[in-house]
Amino acid sequence: MVSSLRIIAIANQKGGVGKTTTSVNLATALAACGRRVLLVDFDPQGNASTGLGVDEDDRAANSYRLVTGEMTAKAAIRESNVAGLDIIAAVVDLSAAEIELTTIDRREFRLADALEPIAAGYDYIIIDCPPSLGLLTVNALCAAHSVLVPLQCEFYALEGLSQLMRTVASVQGGLNRQLAMQGIVLTMYDGRNKLSEQVANDVRTHLGNLVYNTVIPRNVRVSEAPSFGQPVLIYDLNCAGSKAYIALAAELLEQEKEAA
Repeated sequence: MVSSLRIIAIANQKGGVGKTTTSVNLATALAACGRRVLLVDFDPQGNASTGLGVDEDDRAANSYRLVTGEMTAKAAIRESNVAGLDIIAAVVDLSAAEIELTTIDRREFRLADALEPIAAGYDYIIIDCPPSLGLLTVNALCAAHSVLVPLQCEFYALEGLSQLMRTVASVQGGLNRQLAMQGIVLTMYDGRNKLSEQVANDVRTHLGNLVYNTVIPRNVRVSEAPSFGQPVLIYDLNCAGSKAYIALAAELLEQEKEAA
């Protein structure tokens, strides 16, 4: 893979934390910054595909056929409704890959191997992982350079994070030594709620510089956008959610520049 490419897995085994929303809108914001971006929908629910306007009956090219070897990445990629952002869509059949891949050689590296031929065409590949720590997520972690974790501002936030960190450490130790923590982004923050503030403070106390300064607020426009098949940055550029994802992309790009 070319050195300029960054592959980022967006992962959290807990559902409903803003993982897909972050995948779609961070990818959109990076594309808006002039980067060439590919979003790989690797969640059988296919919500990232829906959020970018790909109809369920128009997903013959998909990530299931990619990892099972039925289709090349070049054939699986399609343009999204966002300039500079391509997507590999997901279908519910992807859930079967958890079982089907167990008997295949290099089962943990199916996604990494499949993406390698198209790597030179992108600056960023964003992988939207399923809400589990199974073989699909392990494939994403083996393909990625780093992991970005959306963390909902709720009472049990840190409990689930420890399990994910153990999985990341396991992959780092035996399968992908270059894998790093990109960072943790606090999502669904409600400034009127003292619990949100308390959780944010606790997470920053425990994890320090791993936590992005940008916080993604609870925002009605963010919730509405997927039903229109659009990222919130397209649906309503001026809402608080859009501004937060633009700030997150800027922070990530600055982070990459400092690491270079």
